[in-house]
Amino acid sequence: MTKTRKIVYWVATIWLALGMVSTGMVQLLKQKTGVGGVNSITHLGYPVYFITILGIWKILGVIAVLIPKFTLLKEWAYAGFFFTMTGAIISHIALGDGIGEIAPSLLLLTLTMVSWYFRPANRRIIN
Repeated sequence: MTKTRKIVYWVATIWLALGMVSTGMVQLLKQKTGVGGVNSITHLGYPVYFITILGIWKILGVIAVLIPKFTLLKEWAYAGFFFTMTGAIISHIALGDGIGEIAPSLLLLTLTMVSWYFRPANRRIIN
């Protein structure tokens, strides 16, 4: 793995982890405002209990992505991030929300794909 690829991977992964942990904490603490908060979830038409599930899975996903080994678990975490962020984007688009509401999910989706694509060989199922 080249030095550039390693830098791109870690920058994307750290930003992804920070984004997922911060939004996961907002959801676990049931903050009214903020990305993924109670107001956002109810605006999208989802029940409030859904944010607890999302918050737990985001934090567990970050742990899976950051710890060494467990390559299959990492793949599941990346897939979960991908489905969560595409679901959020589609939900916002379906309601006619503007780019301001879509951008955070789009950024996290992009970071998920970049981190996944540039991950080192020892973090892949097939090397």
